[in-house]
Amino acid sequence: MSIAEAPATEAQGASAAAQPMRLTIDAPMATTNVQSHPVAFEVRDLAVSYGPKLAVRDVNLDIRSNAVTAFIGPSGCGKSTILRCFNRMNDLIPTARVNGQVRLHGEDLNGPSVQPVDVRRRIGLVFQRPNPFPMSIYDNVAYGPRRHGEKDGKKIDQIVEDCIRRAALWDEVKDDYRRKSGLALSGGQQQRLCIARTLATEPEVILMDEPCSALDPIATLKIEDLMSDLREQVTIIIVTHNMQQAGRISDQTAFFNMGDDRAGYLVEVGNTTDIFTNPRERLTEDYVSGRFG
Repeated sequence: MSIAEAPATEAQGASAAAQPMRLTIDAPMATTNVQSHPVAFEVRDLAVSYGPKLAVRDVNLDIRSNAVTAFIGPSGCGKSTILRCFNRMNDLIPTARVNGQVRLHGEDLNGPSVQPVDVRRRIGLVFQRPNPFPMSIYDNVAYGPRRHGEKDGKKIDQIVEDCIRRAALWDEVKDDYRRKSGLALSGGQQQRLCIARTLATEPEVILMDEPCSALDPIATLKIEDLMSDLREQVTIIIVTHNMQQAGRISDQTAFFNMGDDRAGYLVEVGNTTDIFTNPRERLTEDYVSGRFG
């Protein structure tokens, strides 16, 4: 997908330079009207600090169910920090302090009665670099169900096969997935294995932190196709620096930037088509058209 400034016509003449830039996109984009989907997450007045440093401030947005939401913006604007708020991974950072609310279907995920381990079962996270465990493909996927108390071997067998199939990996590993180490797979296969491992705990949401940044174009396409299939079953939030990827696979896009205080903030959020072709904010237009970032 290319994003370019549309040329002015002769009739527009010299006044064209004063008109808002129009973005043209020559590849298919997600066209879902995501505003018709129920709200999964409500984020209100979210702020995150690491020690004395304010990393993110005043974030308010809704994430829609059964859709892919892309977080875009320049490096350092807090996209990954915000992503980690959705499954309380920032709790693992001693200096992190999170203020505000993140609610999933109305439930405050930071409430005193909410256990982080339960949050992370419901909301899985796929990291930037594949991180399969040093064990067989089978045991990688079975790890979550076993840890959560599943002891029925036949049921675990079915969970493992179903999740590997859902992750579009079955045809490539079905002959030796019980013996072959997850570490012996290619990078793209490892990332799909990590997605299968995440699916095994039956999450409502999957968070993806630049899941394709270390992959080649063919492996990237397989992950994108997988995300498109999974959106029917789960809500997906992806952090990406790849504008083409955001345009291809997301239904909703949130653009973040960094303020003069070096803290990240939300500029705007909306249907992906609108963000890329008719953004409300000039700053968004400048970013998606490549003027900065």
